[in-house]
Amino acid sequence: MKSFATRLGILVTMLRLTLATLALAWCVACGAPEPPAEQLFNGTDLTGWRHVGRGEFTVEDGALTTSGGMGLLVYDGKKIGNAVLRVVYQPDAPKSNAGVFIRVPEKPHDPWFAVHKGYEVQIEDGADEFHRTGSIYSLSPATEFPASEDGWNTMEITLDGQVTRVSVNGRMVNEFDGTQEVPERKRWFEPQRGPRPDSGYVGLQNHDQRSIVRFREVSVRPLVD
Repeated sequence: MKSFATRLGILVTMLRLTLATLALAWCVACGAPEPPAEQLFNGTDLTGWRHVGRGEFTVEDGALTTSGGMGLLVYDGKKIGNAVLRVVYQPDAPKSNAGVFIRVPEKPHDPWFAVHKGYEVQIEDGADEFHRTGSIYSLSPATEFPASEDGWNTMEITLDGQVTRVSVNGRMVNEFDGTQEVPERKRWFEPQRGPRPDSGYVGLQNHDQRSIVRFREVSVRPLVD
């Protein structure tokens, strides 16, 4: 049975998401232009990316494809903040495990540095709310997983100062303020608690031998004022 604090935290998150969705609808209605997206993955090769840790990413049929792990494919081009990171991905199965790392303060040379010093926006459809797709792993729950019709999912991660918002397939599922209280750390592989920078390096996780996840788009666009 969930604790009162956990249930309260989920209710607060749902209220924040409702307010964020209303704000987004207002912005669309007011006609604010959306800046063009910059493609971080060129659809052909790993230009601009560097892999650390076990396993690898390969490009198959225009998609970055995980193999083995635990490793991390790091985008070395620049730090990303005050922007919307868009990832279009397809897992082989609901339990296929991967993640999108954000707010990593330095270029990582070990996947665990990103785990403990950044945030992981989780990809795994079959887990609980603190560990399923759209959650910030073990820190902030995803309220739901809205499945796609064709198996390709669109995740948008908004980095707005210390606030991180996550939408999956057009539905806002998570809003997290880096200054808010988080659950106690219980296991060594959970991220260390503490502040993260407003902007940082990003990366994609290849988690284990059984998990295959494909990424056909990784792009970023600046926030509209």
